[in-house]
Amino acid sequence: MRISLLLVCMAVTGMACGQITDPTATEFYEPVPPKVQPGSEMGAPPSDAIVLLGPGADASEWVDDDTQGPAEWTSEGDALVVKPGTGYISTRRKFGDMQLHVEWKSPNEPDKEGQGRGNSGIFLQGRYEIQVLESEGSDTYTNGQAGSVYKQTPPLVNALRPQGEWQSYDVIYTAPHFSKDGIVVRPAYVTLLMNGVVVLNHFEIKGPTEYIGLPHYLPHGDDVIKLQDHGNLVSYRNIWVREL
Repeated sequence: MRISLLLVCMAVTGMACGQITDPTATEFYEPVPPKVQPGSEMGAPPSDAIVLLGPGADASEWVDDDTQGPAEWTSEGDALVVKPGTGYISTRRKFGDMQLHVEWKSPNEPDKEGQGRGNSGIFLQGRYEIQVLESEGSDTYTNGQAGSVYKQTPPLVNALRPQGEWQSYDVIYTAPHFSKDGIVVRPAYVTLLMNGVVVLNHFEIKGPTEYIGLPHYLPHGDDVIKLQDHGNLVSYRNIWVREL
């Protein structure tokens, strides 16, 4: 530890730690972080955010994932609601490292259970699913409940609000990096706050989230965010992203 600290001091200041007597030797003034204006209220997009779904549920930032034509989901006030059978929707833009804010609400489906109840999903770079599910009071596999990286890890805790209330996800995501030969140099990582509570803490994503079988990375670059049509009338609103 003493050797490591000495090396750090030499790298930062050009002097050994024991030689530092001036407090200004460990201060620097550049680079200056750019100013970002926070949103006017909790959950509102900051000044440098790309708004993907704002007031009025304008879906112009989204396309049908299969046809690349206009998204066919239903606009209801400020929300965009899954229209069962129309398929996934995806962003027109592609992203790498990002901070993503999403608000969602499950429908009232007391007759359904497990994965059939309020099911949707948010796919980071089109491959890595953060599960959206009405899993409060309904049994399912824990690595498939709300807040899980689907089939890879359950959330640390269940921080869902009661059914019918809006839920918020705040995602900090670092994309995987690959060598020229397609070898994983750095895997993807994700941190997730559900309604302000950390439920995934820098979790290492093992590869694309598979329904059957084990995950396995394939090389890729920046890619879209997808929202899943699983046949349930899940609503989304206030979606924005900051590129990191």
